[in-house]
Amino acid sequence: MRILYSHGVRLHDGEEMHVDALARAFRAAGQVVTVAGAGFSGMGALRRVVPASAEWVELANNYRAALRLRRACDAFKPDLIYERCSLFFSAGARVAKPTRTLFYLEVSAPLAHERMKYETLALAPRASRMELEVWRAADRVLPVTEEMADIVAAAGVSRAKISVIPNGVDLAQFARRRPRKADRPVSLGWVGFVRGWHGLDQVIEGMAAQPSGQASTLTIVGDGPARPDLERLAARLKLADRVTFTGAVASETVAALLAGIDIALQPRVMPYALPLKLFDCMAAGCAIVAPDQKNIREVLSHGKNAVLFDPEQPQLMWNAVQWLIEEPALRARLGTAARAWIERENRTWAGNAARIVALAAEDLAHRRAPLAGS
Repeated sequence: MRILYSHGVRLHDGEEMHVDALARAFRAAGQVVTVAGAGFSGMGALRRVVPASAEWVELANNYRAALRLRRACDAFKPDLIYERCSLFFSAGARVAKPTRTLFYLEVSAPLAHERMKYETLALAPRASRMELEVWRAADRVLPVTEEMADIVAAAGVSRAKISVIPNGVDLAQFARRRPRKADRPVSLGWVGFVRGWHGLDQVIEGMAAQPSGQASTLTIVGDGPARPDLERLAARLKLADRVTFTGAVASETVAALLAGIDIALQPRVMPYALPLKLFDCMAAGCAIVAPDQKNIREVLSHGKNAVLFDPEQPQLMWNAVQWLIEEPALRARLGTAARAWIERENRTWAGNAARIVALAAEDLAHRRAPLAGS
């Protein structure tokens, strides 16, 4: 199958890793892949300074991206245009219809709603309208959770066109966990793009209240706008020597860092999301603490492969952490079970690529069937 992979990703973060990992998985499975990116960077800083101007730039770049994608489509002649949904980005929808190319859209979040709630969105009506138009234009929408699938369906997309494909992981990057040294402090860890709503301030405050005999360390892997505030909080609470901020790191470095983390934390999660880092933590065999909500329960089960807490009572997260600190056997059992779930369900990039190709082959066969019978 010939796949033209379109995306509007402009940041070197988890989104870029997702695009790269899935493209590699398609190629490893024998598919022929060409990647057509947005070709523009620096939007994050511009959005913070002049939001409306940045959004107009994003819109203008969208039209340029559509022209580039059309040229790539004419030259490559794909069977499938596969696009990762981005705000103010409709290149795939613009090219797929006139070229009569199968168009799949991967959706990780309701991006217009998310940016309106947590950042600034000056052109909100236009952003929301474009997002819905792209969802509806796709031949198949691939949300990452059932909760996200419900949002897409409520926007008017037929359930028959929605197939849930969660995030994945490259298991080969994660060696099986070795026994930890008993004299080492229990290590807590978090991986991702550091935002204020992730709840890491509660983790640092919980560490400050730990009894001396339970003192743990915390490694925050990644960068983001909330990092300076968290660094100041750690310094104010006299925890600078116990809290490490790695900044942004390569995916292979993430695997190495997670190998030294005993308890992986997910203090808060959007109700429709399934974080990429969660699959990394499961593959690394970490014991995981996460909120007990429907999207998380799609992969984690309390007492089986994680400890879940009531998100309406965030103070219970630290109770779960303390429980795992005191129970090393439980930590080991949960971590082993988390990795086993990934292996059993094949929640890998290779598994996702196979699922997507199978869906596309079926949809292409249905498209060609009327022609065969004419």
